[in-house]
Amino acid sequence: MLELENVCFDYEQSHMRFNLAIEPGMLVAIIGPSGAGKTTLLHLVAGFETPLRGQIRYNGKDITGLAPGARPVSMVFQDNNLFAHLDVAANVGLGIAPDLKLDRAGRNEVSAALERVGLEGFAKRLPGELSGGERQRVALARVLVRNKPLLLLDEPFAALGPAMRADMLRLVSDLHVEKEMSTLLVSHQPEDARLVASHTAFLQNGEIGIFEPTNSFFAITDDADLEAYLGG
Repeated sequence: MLELENVCFDYEQSHMRFNLAIEPGMLVAIIGPSGAGKTTLLHLVAGFETPLRGQIRYNGKDITGLAPGARPVSMVFQDNNLFAHLDVAANVGLGIAPDLKLDRAGRNEVSAALERVGLEGFAKRLPGELSGGERQRVALARVLVRNKPLLLLDEPFAALGPAMRADMLRLVSDLHVEKEMSTLLVSHQPEDARLVASHTAFLQNGEIGIFEPTNSFFAITDDADLEAYLGG
């Protein structure tokens, strides 16, 4: 279980405080207006930002002070965070060995991950030779070889068209189940939550105002902030 207890963070004039408990196996969509704190929430969990106070725990262990690399987390960004001078196989292999000294088992693992995300035969291509969706598939393949129990996705498919975005979300959902991960997905698209999320959280003014199973979440009719955000 991932728990955030009174995790506070200030950014310019924004004061944020997060309380959240993510059960194993949940796929949680995080939605809300720009500036609400969605990306900051992911960065706090990943260790890219340090809270002013509060505690982040995973399976009861305090991870608040751990460096990003020591946390049980993989993260996929909107820009996919690939190295342009490395081919696809090397970009994925970084998830196993930062020095890229892979043994045969490691190379086989990279090949299997690329096959799983539909990129068999792409190992020697450079990121610049790929489409946006293909680059995000490389980023997901790297998640597979890292084999971490928490997956954080910060609007990774925002630049894709609706059909491609839906395909990528379904792939994320499939990998989430296969690897038995807990997943947090930040999105500006409520339909993303409807498509794949087991639960949905609504962030407003730096706090989680609503956190419900997705079906229940979208049945809410008495919250003015949520209604304004959804355009109801």
